[in-house]
Amino acid sequence: MALPYPQIDPVLIQIGPLAIRWYALAYIVGILAAWRYASALIDRADLWAKRGPPVDKPGLEDLVLWITVGIIAGGRLGHVLFYTPGILLSDPVEVLRVWNGGMSFHGGCLGVLLAVGLFVRRKGLDLFSVGDLICAVVPIGLFLGRIANFINGELWGRPTDLPWAMVFPAAGPEPRHPSQIYEALLEGVLLFLVLRWATHNRRWPARPGVVAGIFFAGYGLVRILVETLREPDIYMPAFPMGVTMGMLLSLPMVAFGAWLIRRGRVPGDRAP
Repeated sequence: MALPYPQIDPVLIQIGPLAIRWYALAYIVGILAAWRYASALIDRADLWAKRGPPVDKPGLEDLVLWITVGIIAGGRLGHVLFYTPGILLSDPVEVLRVWNGGMSFHGGCLGVLLAVGLFVRRKGLDLFSVGDLICAVVPIGLFLGRIANFINGELWGRPTDLPWAMVFPAAGPEPRHPSQIYEALLEGVLLFLVLRWATHNRRWPARPGVVAGIFFAGYGLVRILVETLREPDIYMPAFPMGVTMGMLLSLPMVAFGAWLIRRGRVPGDRAP
């Protein structure tokens, strides 16, 4: 017996032609909440050892703007290139219609990496320390984004007979894994707690790159795990051995994260 799926209108408020959607609100609140938490981390100079925080408050304000552009541009372009490349030929203008939906985490991640790389180069900051600050707050946005996916009734899981399965209106009559909730709890709550332990208990911001490495490796592993329970998009090709595009895009994140952790943990001038 499946749990009832809560029918929540994806549109929070409709004022004439203006519609405020839960998904858009998740992005806005996620960015603002992450900004606030990043500001609190900057205030804790003891977390960063002798180096001090990687950026000051005015610099953080500028960085948030750069990151926001990277999230939106990278997320949209990533979705098109990784999942719906046919749009480039059939309707290239659709790439610009962000309001129609279709965002990729991996694309947004690449967009943020590019934006941050340009920002730190322009400001003369340490890339790895800035990366630690950013990665420590990302799970906040991930949690809210997955909850918005659940409200939209999208990105559902594979069929299952588990007692907490749900019948999603757009996915047919079969009970399915609520994979959006799995991802919210793992990518959002669990990963946030692990990173909080790394920053406040282990004081690893003093080893530039380690916190970022934990995020990249942790997200990649969690995403690969949940992909085994998540229904692949119908327009995606069938990869061998049940591999999905999400898995393929997450594997490099695990490798990159492992390299960052190893780099930051090597004794030497990166030690606290």
